[in-house]
Amino acid sequence: MAMNLINPDDLLLSSYHFDLPDELIAQRPALESRLLVYNARTGEVVHDYFKNIGSYLPPEALLVFNRTKVFPSRLLGTKQSGGKAELFLLSTQAEKVNDEDIYPALIKTTSHKKIGDQYSFLPNLKATLKRINNDGTFGVSFNTADIISFLEAYAKIPIPPYIRNGESDEQDRKNYQTIYAKEVGSVAAPTAGLHFTNELLEKLESNKIRKAFVTLHVGLGTFKPVKAIELKDHQMHSENFFFDEKNNELINKVRIEKKKIFAVGTTSLRVLESSFEKNLEPNITYSTNIFLHPGVDIKSVDGLITNFHLPQSSLLMLVSCMIGRAKTLELYDLAIKERYRFFSYGDGMLIIR
Repeated sequence: MAMNLINPDDLLLSSYHFDLPDELIAQRPALESRLLVYNARTGEVVHDYFKNIGSYLPPEALLVFNRTKVFPSRLLGTKQSGGKAELFLLSTQAEKVNDEDIYPALIKTTSHKKIGDQYSFLPNLKATLKRINNDGTFGVSFNTADIISFLEAYAKIPIPPYIRNGESDEQDRKNYQTIYAKEVGSVAAPTAGLHFTNELLEKLESNKIRKAFVTLHVGLGTFKPVKAIELKDHQMHSENFFFDEKNNELINKVRIEKKKIFAVGTTSLRVLESSFEKNLEPNITYSTNIFLHPGVDIKSVDGLITNFHLPQSSLLMLVSCMIGRAKTLELYDLAIKERYRFFSYGDGMLIIR
């Protein structure tokens, strides 16, 4: 579907501001998430529960999910001096340097950092600072070859700062993970997928709604605020994605059949749009820094399932790319009046184009 003509305000950061009451920022998942349905073809808006989403999907539609898995990445420990240290691992993929695995990380301490600094994490992990990068990140090595197992046992699951100031607990290990998560590599969950239960997936399948899976590992850049006054000056973060042959064939088959495709979440949409009509080979890792905002024509999907996003965020701009900025802000204003819950643990939105 071609985009409507945009006006100059659509390309200004200030145009994506809205006021959100703090009490509408969800701190835990609701027992039953709500769903705002917007049909861009008819203009109809419906308020419902997410469990009924199948009622609004056309026959034989395809839902495309991101099956990345969030890994526990936040370690709390001490410096050599005994002071507090916090290490946030940014990726499970290491770079080999002089036969040593170097991992990207953020490190928070009260003192100046220098190469060779060591940090200890109970019961027996040590990290050594090997590299200081210009972008504020660091390269660290560990005294174990199996860092994943240690993280699974002792690290905290990362949650956004707007949820309990980023302090996760054991409930978040389950709540902040989709039930179909498989490929370890994200520091943030593809949150639209959190609404799907096994019961709902079975119900959708019985209604002949099909599903496909891609993987995009969500990086810390997803929380990076847009600071550029004009959107053209914003540099989008890069994230790695891949898909296998079976799911690629299914997506192409549905397109040939001219059935409808819905992205489950903004990350799935980024994969679909980044790979659309490019004949990318399956089972290869690609990188995308695609920035979807008004003025960009989304061609790969017929709809989007998503949550309600932060003001002035690239995700809000992505939704505006789907249905226009004015309509997006109008629907967000309605959602606030109707007391929908916002952000990662909040309610859902179905956009039909």
